[in-house]
Amino acid sequence: MIYTSPHSNLSNIIGTSPEDIDNRTQGSDRFLLMAVVALMIFGVLAVYSSIAYFAESRSTTAFSLVSGHIVKLGIAFVVMLIVSKINYHTLAKFSRLGMVASLVLLVAVLIFGEEAHGAKRALEIAGLSFQPSMVATVALLLHLCVLLSEKQEYVTSFSKTFLPSLFWIILTCALIGVEDFSTAGFLLALCLLIMFIGRISILQISILVILGVLGAGILLTRSEERMSRVQEYLVQIKDINTDKFAGDEGRQAQQAQIAIAQGQLFGVGIGKSTQRDFLPAPYNDFIFAIIAEEYGIVGAMSLILTYTLILFRGIVFISRNAEDTLGSLLAVSCTLIIVLYGFVNAGVASGLLPVTGLPMPFVSYGGTSMVFAGLMIGILLNISKHHKDRRTMYYG
Repeated sequence: MIYTSPHSNLSNIIGTSPEDIDNRTQGSDRFLLMAVVALMIFGVLAVYSSIAYFAESRSTTAFSLVSGHIVKLGIAFVVMLIVSKINYHTLAKFSRLGMVASLVLLVAVLIFGEEAHGAKRALEIAGLSFQPSMVATVALLLHLCVLLSEKQEYVTSFSKTFLPSLFWIILTCALIGVEDFSTAGFLLALCLLIMFIGRISILQISILVILGVLGAGILLTRSEERMSRVQEYLVQIKDINTDKFAGDEGRQAQQAQIAIAQGQLFGVGIGKSTQRDFLPAPYNDFIFAIIAEEYGIVGAMSLILTYTLILFRGIVFISRNAEDTLGSLLAVSCTLIIVLYGFVNAGVASGLLPVTGLPMPFVSYGGTSMVFAGLMIGILLNISKHHKDRRTMYYG
């Protein structure tokens, strides 16, 4: 249950003096930090194992690409540490500005974005390439939490609370969905969860669900590639030894499932994956399949349990013991986006979900997503410093 206090109104929260805030702070959640470090180490090993074929096609070496991956992890870790030092109420002051800036970036990527695999998802500014969809995801979640926390006294009001939230959600998801349907759908689902936790009425949430379904239908029918992914998933590829039902997406799912099957209980051994040569993105979209092949069910379940630990710490401890509604909502948002990204990536590789292209936080090879994952963990760590009872925080 979300903790409410006299500070639920954001103006009161922001008005708290720094001295008062400092008097309530304690150390960050060490279990959360250890889980993230474990994921980073796991990611380095998995990327090194899966990137050999990709390195060969790029006329480079696996070591150089893994070195770049480690540098990105280092940047994400530094971002995490810096953000953990910034009071989350200070970040809340800039939520609207961040929201506007992210929308500008989303429009810019549609016009000037770099096209890859038939979609414009990356934008290059001053030689730095990044995905505005990740910026918009963090900005929207932060602003939505701010809106819900400062409107708790009339949170069920259609005009004062639901419509302002609806405006930002629909606009952001629509702009993302034009080029990145899976991220838009994931973000919308996450917003629905946050609104439910934030005490928006079920009737109002149902309106957003209907709008989301209609929007998804429009976006799906406008793209043959998206429709093929859905069709491949519905068919379920009845025979793994034949291509009868498998298009490009189906063959990717087949190869991932073969990798998982070959891993059995303890895996084929580090660096001995064979399916990495057949999967299109074994270092990113299908990295869970490579982990399951090389480390077996034991390694794959260890990875899932690490994400489960993050879920447990973020929801049961950090969110429950946050000092105000804003902290609780932000903790839930940051936790869910990290954990669900990981679970969805594993679900895709296991054939439980259609191919989405969502990375596994701190494990998959990447740049933008990793940095923003670090940012969200930083927010979580900061919230864990401002809790009601240190004994409750660490020992439950």
